[in-house]
Amino acid sequence: MYAELHALSNFSFLRSASHPEELVIEAAKQGYKAIALTDECSFAGVVKAHVAAKKIGIPLIIGSEFHSEEGCHLIALACNRRAYSEISALITLARRRAEKGEYQLRLKDIQYNLNDSLVIWKPHYQDDNNSAFGQQLKSWLDNRLWLGVSQLYRNQDHLLFHEVAQLSDTFCIPLVACGDVHMHSRKRKPLHDTLTAIRLNTPLQKLGQQLQSNSERHIRPIKALQNCYPPELLSESLAIAQRCTFSLDEIRYNYPKEVVPPGQKPSDYLKHLVSQGSRERWPEGTPDHVAEQIDTELQLIAELKYEYYFLTVYDIVQFARSRDILCQGRGSAANSAVCYCLMITEVPPDKMNLLFERFISKERDEPPDIDVDFEHERREEVIQYIYKKYSRERAALAATLITYRPRSAIRDVGRALGLDAIFITQLSKSLAWWDRKKDLEQRFQDQGLSTKSKLAKQFFFLLQEIQGFPRHLSQHVGGFIITQDAISQLVPVENASMPERTVIQWDKESIEALGLLKVDVLALGMLTAIRKALKLIEQH
Repeated sequence: MYAELHALSNFSFLRSASHPEELVIEAAKQGYKAIALTDECSFAGVVKAHVAAKKIGIPLIIGSEFHSEEGCHLIALACNRRAYSEISALITLARRRAEKGEYQLRLKDIQYNLNDSLVIWKPHYQDDNNSAFGQQLKSWLDNRLWLGVSQLYRNQDHLLFHEVAQLSDTFCIPLVACGDVHMHSRKRKPLHDTLTAIRLNTPLQKLGQQLQSNSERHIRPIKALQNCYPPELLSESLAIAQRCTFSLDEIRYNYPKEVVPPGQKPSDYLKHLVSQGSRERWPEGTPDHVAEQIDTELQLIAELKYEYYFLTVYDIVQFARSRDILCQGRGSAANSAVCYCLMITEVPPDKMNLLFERFISKERDEPPDIDVDFEHERREEVIQYIYKKYSRERAALAATLITYRPRSAIRDVGRALGLDAIFITQLSKSLAWWDRKKDLEQRFQDQGLSTKSKLAKQFFFLLQEIQGFPRHLSQHVGGFIITQDAISQLVPVENASMPERTVIQWDKESIEALGLLKVDVLALGMLTAIRKALKLIEQH
Protein backbone atom coordinates (compact mmCIF):
# COMPACT_ATOMS: atom_id res chain seq x y z
CA MET A 1 0.00 0.00 0.00
CA TYR A 2 1.04 3.59 -0.54
CA ALA A 3 0.64 7.27 0.42
CA GLU A 4 1.53 9.94 -2.11
CA LEU A 5 3.86 12.50 -0.49
CA HIS A 6 4.70 14.73 -3.44
CA ALA A 7 1.83 16.09 -5.53
CA LEU A 8 1.42 19.46 -7.20
CA SER A 9 -1.96 20.95 -8.11
CA ASN A 10 -2.72 23.76 -10.53
CA PHE A 11 -2.08 26.14 -7.62
CA SER A 12 1.59 25.62 -8.48
CA PHE A 13 0.62 28.00 -11.23
CA LEU A 14 1.15 26.63 -14.75
CA ARG A 15 3.09 23.62 -13.43
CA SER A 16 0.29 21.12 -12.81
CA ALA A 17 -2.67 20.06 -14.94
CA SER A 18 -5.16 19.09 -12.20
CA HIS A 19 -7.26 20.81 -9.58
CA PRO A 20 -6.51 19.92 -5.91
CA GLU A 21 -9.82 18.11 -5.56
CA GLU A 22 -9.14 16.02 -8.68
CA LEU A 23 -5.89 14.77 -7.17
CA VAL A 24 -7.57 13.91 -3.88
CA ILE A 25 -10.49 12.09 -5.51
CA GLU A 26 -8.24 10.07 -7.82
CA ALA A 27 -5.91 9.11 -4.95
CA ALA A 28 -8.88 7.75 -3.00
CA LYS A 29 -10.13 5.93 -6.11
CA GLN A 30 -6.74 4.22 -6.55
CA GLY A 31 -6.69 3.06 -2.93
CA TYR A 32 -3.99 5.38 -1.59
CA LYS A 33 -3.92 5.62 2.20
CA ALA A 34 -3.21 9.37 2.13
CA ILE A 35 -2.13 12.12 -0.22
CA ALA A 36 0.02 15.19 0.40
CA LEU A 37 -0.62 18.42 -1.46
CA THR A 38 2.81 20.03 -1.85
CA ASP A 39 2.41 23.00 -4.17
CA GLU A 40 5.58 25.00 -4.77
CA CYS A 41 6.09 27.51 -1.94
CA SER A 42 2.33 27.74 -1.53
CA PHE A 43 -0.69 26.76 0.56
CA ALA A 44 -3.08 28.39 -1.93
CA GLY A 45 -4.87 25.15 -2.84
CA VAL A 46 -4.90 23.31 0.47
CA VAL A 47 -8.39 24.38 1.57
CA LYS A 48 -9.97 23.06 -1.62
CA ALA A 49 -8.07 19.79 -1.15
CA HIS A 50 -9.11 19.67 2.52
CA VAL A 51 -12.81 20.07 1.69
CA ALA A 52 -12.61 17.28 -0.91
CA ALA A 53 -10.61 14.97 1.37
CA LYS A 54 -13.12 15.36 4.21
CA LYS A 55 -15.99 14.63 1.87
CA ILE A 56 -14.57 11.33 0.59
CA GLY A 57 -12.67 10.31 3.72
CA ILE A 58 -9.01 10.20 2.68
CA PRO A 59 -6.34 11.74 4.95
CA LEU A 60 -4.80 14.90 3.51
CA ILE A 61 -1.22 15.83 4.35
CA ILE A 62 -0.36 19.49 3.92
CA GLY A 63 3.07 20.42 2.72
CA SER A 64 5.04 22.49 0.25
CA GLU A 65 7.81 22.03 -2.29
CA PHE A 66 10.85 24.33 -2.30
CA HIS A 67 13.81 24.92 -4.59
CA SER A 68 16.56 26.76 -2.72
CA GLU A 69 18.86 29.33 -4.28
CA GLU A 70 21.67 26.78 -3.95
CA GLY A 71 19.74 24.26 -6.07
CA CYS A 72 18.44 21.98 -3.32
CA HIS A 73 14.99 20.43 -3.94
CA LEU A 74 12.96 19.82 -0.76
CA ILE A 75 9.43 18.90 0.29
CA ALA A 76 8.28 19.91 3.79
CA LEU A 77 5.33 18.09 5.37
CA ALA A 78 3.23 19.29 8.31
CA CYS A 79 3.09 16.50 10.87
CA ASN A 80 1.37 18.66 13.53
CA ARG A 81 0.01 22.16 14.14
CA ARG A 82 3.45 23.59 14.96
CA ALA A 83 4.89 22.17 11.74
CA TYR A 84 2.02 23.68 9.74
CA SER A 85 2.70 27.11 11.25
CA GLU A 86 6.43 26.95 10.56
CA ILE A 87 5.96 25.87 6.93
CA SER A 88 3.43 28.68 6.48
CA ALA A 89 5.91 31.12 8.02
CA LEU A 90 8.72 29.78 5.79
CA ILE A 91 6.59 30.29 2.68
CA THR A 92 5.91 33.84 3.88
CA LEU A 93 9.61 34.50 4.45
CA ALA A 94 10.55 33.25 0.98
CA ARG A 95 7.69 35.08 -0.77
CA ARG A 96 8.17 38.41 1.02
CA ARG A 97 11.81 38.51 -0.12
CA ALA A 98 10.80 38.46 -3.78
CA GLU A 99 8.52 40.22 -6.20
CA LYS A 100 4.94 39.07 -6.68
CA GLY A 101 4.76 35.53 -8.04
CA GLU A 102 8.37 34.68 -7.11
CA TYR A 103 10.18 33.43 -4.01
CA GLN A 104 13.71 33.24 -2.65
CA LEU A 105 14.65 30.44 -0.27
CA ARG A 106 18.11 29.92 1.16
CA LEU A 107 19.23 26.56 2.43
CA LYS A 108 19.99 27.99 5.87
CA ASP A 109 16.30 28.93 6.16
CA ILE A 110 15.62 25.22 6.61
CA GLN A 111 17.92 25.05 9.62
CA TYR A 112 16.28 27.91 11.48
CA ASN A 113 12.64 27.56 10.45
CA LEU A 114 11.74 23.86 10.22
CA ASN A 115 11.99 22.48 13.73
CA ASP A 116 9.01 20.10 13.67
CA SER A 117 8.31 19.45 9.98
CA LEU A 118 9.19 16.25 8.14
CA VAL A 119 11.38 16.88 5.10
CA ILE A 120 11.98 14.89 1.92
CA TRP A 121 15.12 15.74 -0.04
CA LYS A 122 15.13 14.96 -3.77
CA PRO A 123 18.72 15.15 -5.09
CA HIS A 124 19.42 16.10 -8.68
CA TYR A 125 21.31 13.66 -10.87
CA GLN A 126 25.10 14.08 -10.72
CA ASP A 127 24.90 17.28 -8.69
CA ASP A 128 28.31 18.12 -7.21
CA ASN A 129 26.56 19.66 -4.19
CA ASN A 130 24.72 16.49 -3.15
CA SER A 131 27.28 15.45 -0.55
CA ALA A 132 27.32 18.90 1.02
CA PHE A 133 23.51 19.05 0.98
CA GLY A 134 23.29 15.61 2.59
CA GLN A 135 25.72 16.49 5.37
CA GLN A 136 23.98 19.78 6.18
CA LEU A 137 20.42 18.47 6.03
CA LYS A 138 21.22 15.41 8.13
CA SER A 139 22.84 17.54 10.82
CA TRP A 140 19.87 19.91 10.91
CA LEU A 141 16.96 17.49 10.57
CA ASP A 142 18.29 14.11 11.74
CA ASN A 143 15.40 11.61 11.91
CA ARG A 144 12.96 14.03 10.23
CA LEU A 145 14.74 13.68 6.87
CA TRP A 146 14.16 11.26 3.98
CA LEU A 147 15.53 10.83 0.49
CA GLY A 148 12.76 10.89 -2.10
CA VAL A 149 12.88 8.53 -5.08
CA SER A 150 10.71 9.06 -8.17
CA GLN A 151 10.62 6.23 -10.71
CA LEU A 152 9.06 7.73 -13.84
CA TYR A 153 10.56 5.56 -16.61
CA ARG A 154 13.06 8.20 -17.64
CA ASN A 155 16.44 7.33 -19.15
CA GLN A 156 18.39 8.28 -16.03
CA ASP A 157 16.05 6.81 -13.40
CA HIS A 158 18.19 3.75 -12.64
CA LEU A 159 21.37 5.84 -12.45
CA LEU A 160 19.71 8.41 -10.16
CA PHE A 161 18.36 5.62 -7.94
CA HIS A 162 21.87 4.22 -7.57
CA GLU A 163 23.23 7.67 -6.68
CA VAL A 164 20.45 8.33 -4.14
CA ALA A 165 21.00 4.89 -2.57
CA GLN A 166 24.65 5.76 -2.06
CA LEU A 167 23.69 9.02 -0.36
CA SER A 168 21.32 7.04 1.85
CA ASP A 169 24.14 4.71 2.93
CA THR A 170 26.61 7.56 3.44
CA PHE A 171 24.39 9.76 5.61
CA CYS A 172 22.00 7.15 7.06
CA ILE A 173 18.95 8.78 5.50
CA PRO A 174 16.03 6.42 4.71
CA LEU A 175 14.56 6.20 1.20
CA VAL A 176 10.90 6.78 0.34
CA ALA A 177 8.87 6.56 -2.85
CA CYS A 178 7.48 9.85 -4.23
CA GLY A 179 5.32 10.09 -7.32
CA ASP A 180 6.21 13.69 -8.24
CA VAL A 181 2.58 13.98 -9.34
CA HIS A 182 1.61 16.81 -11.70
CA MET A 183 -1.82 15.58 -12.84
CA HIS A 184 -4.50 13.19 -11.66
CA SER A 185 -4.75 11.40 -15.01
CA ARG A 186 -2.32 10.78 -17.85
CA LYS A 187 -5.01 12.21 -20.16
CA ARG A 188 -4.03 15.68 -18.94
CA LYS A 189 -0.56 15.43 -20.51
CA PRO A 190 -1.46 17.60 -23.56
CA LEU A 191 -2.79 20.29 -21.22
CA HIS A 192 0.32 20.02 -19.05
CA ASP A 193 2.52 20.54 -22.11
CA THR A 194 0.45 23.59 -23.04
CA LEU A 195 0.74 25.05 -19.53
CA THR A 196 4.51 24.52 -19.70
CA ALA A 197 4.62 26.45 -22.99
CA ILE A 198 2.60 29.28 -21.44
CA ARG A 199 4.83 29.38 -18.37
CA LEU A 200 8.02 29.45 -20.41
CA ASN A 201 6.52 31.81 -23.01
CA THR A 202 7.67 29.48 -25.78
CA PRO A 203 5.62 27.70 -28.46
CA LEU A 204 5.17 23.97 -27.89
CA GLN A 205 7.09 23.15 -31.08
CA LYS A 206 10.25 24.74 -29.66
CA LEU A 207 10.22 23.31 -26.11
CA GLY A 208 12.00 20.04 -26.87
CA GLN A 209 13.39 18.44 -23.70
CA GLN A 210 11.79 21.09 -21.52
CA LEU A 211 8.58 19.08 -21.79
CA GLN A 212 8.06 16.01 -19.63
CA SER A 213 9.26 12.99 -21.59
CA ASN A 214 6.17 10.91 -20.76
CA SER A 215 2.88 11.00 -18.85
CA GLU A 216 3.97 9.04 -15.76
CA ARG A 217 3.61 11.97 -13.36
CA HIS A 218 -0.01 11.12 -12.54
CA ILE A 219 -1.87 9.26 -9.81
CA ARG A 220 -0.84 5.75 -10.80
CA PRO A 221 -2.56 2.51 -9.73
CA ILE A 222 -0.99 0.70 -6.77
CA LYS A 223 -0.03 -2.23 -8.99
CA ALA A 224 1.91 0.06 -11.31
CA LEU A 225 3.79 1.49 -8.32
CA GLN A 226 4.60 -2.00 -7.03
CA ASN A 227 6.16 -2.81 -10.40
CA CYS A 228 8.65 0.07 -10.25
CA TYR A 229 9.43 0.58 -6.52
CA PRO A 230 10.95 -1.76 -3.95
CA PRO A 231 8.25 -2.65 -1.35
CA GLU A 232 10.20 -1.04 1.51
CA LEU A 233 10.06 2.36 -0.24
CA LEU A 234 6.29 2.10 -0.58
CA SER A 235 5.96 1.04 3.07
CA GLU A 236 8.06 4.01 4.16
CA SER A 237 5.52 6.36 2.57
CA LEU A 238 2.89 4.93 4.92
CA ALA A 239 5.17 5.34 7.93
CA ILE A 240 5.61 9.04 7.10
CA ALA A 241 1.88 9.49 6.47
CA GLN A 242 1.08 8.00 9.89
CA ARG A 243 3.26 10.64 11.55
CA CYS A 244 1.33 13.43 9.81
CA THR A 245 -1.76 13.92 11.97
CA PHE A 246 -2.43 17.60 11.32
CA SER A 247 -5.74 18.69 9.79
CA LEU A 248 -6.97 22.12 8.78
CA ASP A 249 -9.85 21.48 11.18
CA GLU A 250 -7.37 22.41 13.92
CA ILE A 251 -7.11 25.97 12.57
CA ARG A 252 -8.52 28.50 15.01
CA TYR A 253 -8.95 32.17 14.24
CA ASN A 254 -7.53 34.48 16.91
CA TYR A 255 -9.15 37.90 16.90
CA PRO A 256 -7.10 41.03 17.68
CA LYS A 257 -7.48 41.72 21.39
CA GLU A 258 -6.59 45.42 21.52
CA VAL A 259 -10.10 46.45 20.43
CA VAL A 260 -11.23 45.65 23.99
CA PRO A 261 -10.00 47.89 26.85
CA PRO A 262 -7.82 46.11 29.45
CA GLY A 263 -9.80 44.40 32.19
CA GLN A 264 -13.07 44.29 30.24
CA LYS A 265 -14.82 41.34 28.68
CA PRO A 266 -15.59 41.65 24.97
CA SER A 267 -19.30 40.92 25.54
CA ASP A 268 -19.57 43.61 28.21
CA TYR A 269 -17.70 46.18 26.15
CA LEU A 270 -19.80 45.48 23.04
CA LYS A 271 -22.97 45.77 25.11
CA HIS A 272 -21.74 49.09 26.52
CA LEU A 273 -21.02 50.51 23.05
CA VAL A 274 -24.36 49.35 21.70
CA SER A 275 -26.18 50.89 24.66
CA GLN A 276 -24.28 54.14 24.14
CA GLY A 277 -25.08 54.14 20.42
CA SER A 278 -28.72 53.33 21.11
CA ARG A 279 -29.07 56.45 23.24
CA GLU A 280 -27.49 58.50 20.47
CA ARG A 281 -29.73 57.01 17.79
CA TRP A 282 -32.93 57.40 19.87
CA PRO A 283 -32.43 60.34 22.27
CA GLU A 284 -36.02 60.08 23.45
CA GLY A 285 -35.72 56.38 24.26
CA THR A 286 -35.18 53.18 22.28
CA PRO A 287 -38.48 51.67 21.02
CA ASP A 288 -39.38 48.49 22.89
CA HIS A 289 -39.35 46.26 19.83
CA VAL A 290 -35.90 47.60 18.85
CA ALA A 291 -34.51 47.07 22.37
CA GLU A 292 -35.80 43.50 22.21
CA GLN A 293 -34.13 43.02 18.83
CA ILE A 294 -30.84 44.39 20.17
CA ASP A 295 -30.92 41.95 23.11
CA THR A 296 -31.63 39.04 20.78
CA GLU A 297 -28.75 39.98 18.50
CA LEU A 298 -26.30 40.46 21.37
CA GLN A 299 -27.21 37.05 22.79
CA LEU A 300 -26.56 35.35 19.44
CA ILE A 301 -23.30 37.28 18.91
CA ALA A 302 -22.12 36.18 22.36
CA GLU A 303 -23.17 32.58 21.75
CA LEU A 304 -21.24 32.45 18.47
CA LYS A 305 -18.32 34.43 19.95
CA TYR A 306 -18.33 37.14 17.28
CA GLU A 307 -17.82 40.09 19.66
CA TYR A 308 -14.24 40.77 18.56
CA TYR A 309 -15.32 40.86 14.93
CA PHE A 310 -17.96 43.53 15.55
CA LEU A 311 -15.55 45.50 17.72
CA THR A 312 -12.85 45.36 15.04
CA VAL A 313 -15.21 46.76 12.40
CA TYR A 314 -16.46 49.35 14.90
CA ASP A 315 -12.88 50.51 15.56
CA ILE A 316 -12.19 50.98 11.84
CA VAL A 317 -15.44 52.90 11.30
CA GLN A 318 -14.69 55.10 14.32
CA PHE A 319 -11.30 55.96 12.87
CA ALA A 320 -12.90 56.97 9.56
CA ARG A 321 -15.49 59.12 11.32
CA SER A 322 -12.77 60.76 13.43
CA ARG A 323 -11.06 61.81 10.17
CA ASP A 324 -14.37 62.95 8.65
CA ILE A 325 -14.25 60.19 6.04
CA LEU A 326 -17.72 59.24 4.83
CA CYS A 327 -18.46 55.54 5.27
CA GLN A 328 -21.40 53.21 5.51
CA GLY A 329 -21.98 49.50 5.93
CA ARG A 330 -24.10 47.78 3.32
CA GLY A 331 -25.49 44.39 2.38
CA SER A 332 -27.04 42.10 4.97
CA ALA A 333 -25.29 44.03 7.79
CA ALA A 334 -28.01 46.66 7.32
CA ASN A 335 -30.43 44.12 8.83
CA SER A 336 -28.67 44.40 12.19
CA ALA A 337 -29.79 46.73 14.97
CA VAL A 338 -26.40 46.21 16.65
CA CYS A 339 -24.59 47.46 13.50
CA TYR A 340 -26.90 50.49 13.46
CA CYS A 341 -26.12 51.29 17.11
CA LEU A 342 -22.39 50.93 16.41
CA MET A 343 -22.73 53.53 13.61
CA ILE A 344 -21.62 50.92 11.06
CA THR A 345 -24.86 51.15 9.08
CA GLU A 346 -27.45 53.89 8.58
CA VAL A 347 -30.67 51.92 8.13
CA PRO A 348 -32.98 52.47 11.14
CA PRO A 349 -34.36 49.07 12.22
CA ASP A 350 -37.53 50.72 13.56
CA LYS A 351 -38.30 52.10 10.09
CA MET A 352 -37.65 48.90 8.13
CA ASN A 353 -38.85 45.35 8.62
CA LEU A 354 -35.52 43.62 7.87
CA LEU A 355 -34.66 40.01 8.72
CA PHE A 356 -31.61 39.76 10.97
CA GLU A 357 -31.18 36.06 10.12
CA ARG A 358 -30.04 37.06 6.62
CA PHE A 359 -27.01 38.52 8.40
CA ILE A 360 -26.29 35.97 11.13
CA SER A 361 -27.95 32.60 11.55
CA LYS A 362 -26.86 29.85 13.91
CA GLU A 363 -28.49 27.26 11.64
CA ARG A 364 -26.47 28.33 8.57
CA ASP A 365 -23.21 28.19 10.55
CA GLU A 366 -21.71 30.95 8.41
CA PRO A 367 -19.67 33.86 9.78
CA PRO A 368 -21.08 37.38 9.39
CA ASP A 369 -19.85 39.49 6.50
CA ILE A 370 -19.82 43.24 7.09
CA ASP A 371 -19.00 45.26 3.99
CA VAL A 372 -18.15 48.91 4.68
CA ASP A 373 -17.82 51.47 1.89
CA PHE A 374 -15.46 54.44 2.30
CA GLU A 375 -14.80 57.47 0.12
CA HIS A 376 -12.73 56.05 -2.69
CA GLU A 377 -10.26 58.96 -2.64
CA ARG A 378 -9.60 58.47 1.09
CA ARG A 379 -9.84 54.73 1.60
CA GLU A 380 -6.05 54.53 1.57
CA GLU A 381 -6.03 56.40 4.90
CA VAL A 382 -8.20 53.65 6.38
CA ILE A 383 -5.99 50.91 4.95
CA GLN A 384 -2.85 52.52 6.34
CA TYR A 385 -4.56 52.88 9.73
CA ILE A 386 -5.18 49.11 9.76
CA TYR A 387 -1.57 48.39 8.84
CA LYS A 388 -0.29 50.85 11.45
CA LYS A 389 -2.51 49.54 14.23
CA TYR A 390 -2.01 45.83 13.62
CA SER A 391 1.26 45.84 11.62
CA ARG A 392 1.91 43.92 8.42
CA GLU A 393 2.65 40.88 10.57
CA ARG A 394 -0.99 40.71 11.66
CA ALA A 395 -3.00 42.27 8.83
CA ALA A 396 -3.13 41.38 5.13
CA LEU A 397 -5.57 41.49 2.25
CA ALA A 398 -7.34 38.36 1.10
CA ALA A 399 -6.47 37.02 -2.33
CA THR A 400 -8.59 36.90 -5.45
CA LEU A 401 -8.01 33.92 -7.70
CA ILE A 402 -7.58 34.86 -11.36
CA THR A 403 -8.68 31.94 -13.52
CA TYR A 404 -8.75 31.24 -17.24
CA ARG A 405 -11.80 32.57 -19.04
CA PRO A 406 -12.49 32.51 -22.80
CA ARG A 407 -10.41 35.50 -23.87
CA SER A 408 -7.36 34.75 -21.71
CA ALA A 409 -7.56 31.07 -22.71
CA ILE A 410 -7.64 31.96 -26.42
CA ARG A 411 -4.62 34.25 -26.07
CA ASP A 412 -2.44 31.91 -24.03
CA VAL A 413 -3.36 28.62 -25.71
CA GLY A 414 -3.09 30.26 -29.15
CA ARG A 415 0.44 31.49 -28.43
CA ALA A 416 1.41 28.11 -26.97
CA LEU A 417 0.31 26.42 -30.19
CA GLY A 418 2.19 28.95 -32.30
CA LEU A 419 -0.89 30.48 -33.95
CA ASP A 420 -0.62 33.79 -35.76
CA ALA A 421 -0.89 36.72 -33.34
CA ILE A 422 -3.41 38.62 -35.50
CA PHE A 423 -5.58 35.49 -35.82
CA ILE A 424 -5.52 35.04 -32.04
CA THR A 425 -6.58 38.65 -31.53
CA GLN A 426 -9.47 38.25 -33.96
CA LEU A 427 -10.67 35.10 -32.20
CA SER A 428 -10.51 36.72 -28.76
CA LYS A 429 -12.55 39.71 -29.90
CA SER A 430 -15.50 37.60 -31.01
CA LEU A 431 -16.65 34.72 -28.83
CA ALA A 432 -19.74 33.74 -30.80
CA TRP A 433 -18.02 30.50 -31.80
CA TRP A 434 -16.91 29.59 -28.28
CA ASP A 435 -19.08 26.52 -27.70
CA ARG A 436 -19.52 25.54 -31.34
CA LYS A 437 -16.63 23.54 -32.74
CA LYS A 438 -17.82 23.83 -36.36
CA ASP A 439 -17.70 27.63 -36.16
CA LEU A 440 -14.11 27.45 -34.96
CA GLU A 441 -13.18 25.05 -37.76
CA GLN A 442 -14.67 27.51 -40.23
CA ARG A 443 -12.48 30.27 -38.86
CA PHE A 444 -9.42 28.05 -39.28
CA GLN A 445 -10.49 27.34 -42.85
CA ASP A 446 -10.78 31.08 -43.49
CA GLN A 447 -7.15 31.34 -42.47
CA GLY A 448 -6.13 28.70 -44.99
CA LEU A 449 -6.02 25.83 -42.48
CA SER A 450 -7.90 22.58 -43.13
CA THR A 451 -11.19 22.21 -41.26
CA LYS A 452 -10.01 18.74 -40.29
CA SER A 453 -6.58 19.91 -39.19
CA LYS A 454 -5.20 18.43 -36.02
CA LEU A 455 -4.26 21.92 -34.90
CA ALA A 456 -7.87 23.18 -34.95
CA LYS A 457 -9.10 20.17 -32.99
CA GLN A 458 -6.25 20.47 -30.50
CA PHE A 459 -6.93 24.18 -30.01
CA PHE A 460 -10.62 23.60 -29.32
CA PHE A 461 -9.88 20.72 -26.92
CA LEU A 462 -7.31 22.70 -24.91
CA LEU A 463 -9.59 25.73 -24.64
CA GLN A 464 -12.20 23.55 -22.94
CA GLU A 465 -9.62 21.87 -20.69
CA ILE A 466 -8.01 25.05 -19.39
CA GLN A 467 -11.27 26.77 -18.45
CA GLY A 468 -11.36 27.66 -14.74
CA PHE A 469 -7.68 26.84 -14.19
CA PRO A 470 -5.89 29.23 -11.81
CA ARG A 471 -3.67 31.74 -13.61
CA HIS A 472 -2.34 33.67 -10.62
CA LEU A 473 -3.34 35.26 -7.32
CA SER A 474 -4.33 38.90 -7.13
CA GLN A 475 -5.43 41.07 -4.23
CA HIS A 476 -9.02 41.30 -3.05
CA VAL A 477 -10.62 44.71 -3.50
CA GLY A 478 -10.56 45.30 0.25
CA GLY A 479 -11.08 42.14 2.30
CA PHE A 480 -8.70 42.19 5.29
CA ILE A 481 -7.75 39.31 7.54
CA ILE A 482 -6.61 40.66 10.93
CA THR A 483 -5.26 38.35 13.64
CA GLN A 484 -3.96 38.49 17.19
CA ASP A 485 -0.79 36.53 16.40
CA ALA A 486 1.37 36.62 13.28
CA ILE A 487 -0.93 35.95 10.34
CA SER A 488 1.81 33.89 8.67
CA GLN A 489 1.21 31.17 11.27
CA LEU A 490 -2.32 30.83 9.96
CA VAL A 491 -1.79 31.27 6.21
CA PRO A 492 1.19 32.32 4.08
CA VAL A 493 1.52 35.98 3.13
CA GLU A 494 3.11 37.30 -0.06
CA ASN A 495 3.71 40.61 -1.77
CA ALA A 496 1.02 42.09 -4.00
CA SER A 497 1.81 43.82 -7.27
CA MET A 498 0.76 47.15 -5.74
CA PRO A 499 3.48 48.73 -3.55
CA GLU A 500 2.97 48.52 0.21
CA ARG A 501 0.40 45.72 -0.12
CA THR A 502 0.56 42.17 1.17
CA VAL A 503 -1.96 39.41 0.51
CA ILE A 504 -2.63 36.03 2.03
CA GLN A 505 -2.68 32.97 -0.24
CA TRP A 506 -6.36 32.15 0.35
CA ASP A 507 -9.28 33.59 -1.57
CA LYS A 508 -12.76 34.38 -0.28
CA GLU A 509 -14.05 30.83 -0.83
CA SER A 510 -11.19 29.27 1.13
CA ILE A 511 -11.60 31.79 3.95
CA GLU A 512 -15.31 31.04 4.21
CA ALA A 513 -14.74 27.26 4.05
CA LEU A 514 -12.59 27.46 7.20
CA GLY A 515 -14.99 29.84 8.95
CA LEU A 516 -12.47 32.68 9.11
CA LEU A 517 -13.67 36.26 9.29
CA LYS A 518 -12.58 39.07 7.03
CA VAL A 519 -13.24 42.79 7.28
CA ASP A 520 -14.21 44.35 3.95
CA VAL A 521 -12.80 47.86 3.52
CA LEU A 522 -14.28 48.91 0.18
CA ALA A 523 -14.16 52.06 -1.95
CA LEU A 524 -17.24 53.85 -3.28
CA GLY A 525 -16.96 56.75 -5.66
CA MET A 526 -20.45 58.01 -4.83
CA LEU A 527 -19.37 58.73 -1.25
CA THR A 528 -16.57 60.90 -2.63
CA ALA A 529 -19.11 62.68 -4.82
CA ILE A 530 -21.35 63.26 -1.80
CA ARG A 531 -18.40 64.63 0.18
CA LYS A 532 -17.53 67.06 -2.61
CA ALA A 533 -21.17 68.11 -2.88
CA LEU A 534 -21.29 68.80 0.86
CA LYS A 535 -18.17 70.94 0.60
CA LEU A 536 -19.70 72.97 -2.22
CA ILE A 537 -22.84 73.50 -0.13
CA GLU A 538 -20.72 74.66 2.82
CA GLN A 539 -18.84 77.11 0.59
CA HIS A 540 -22.08 78.68 -0.58
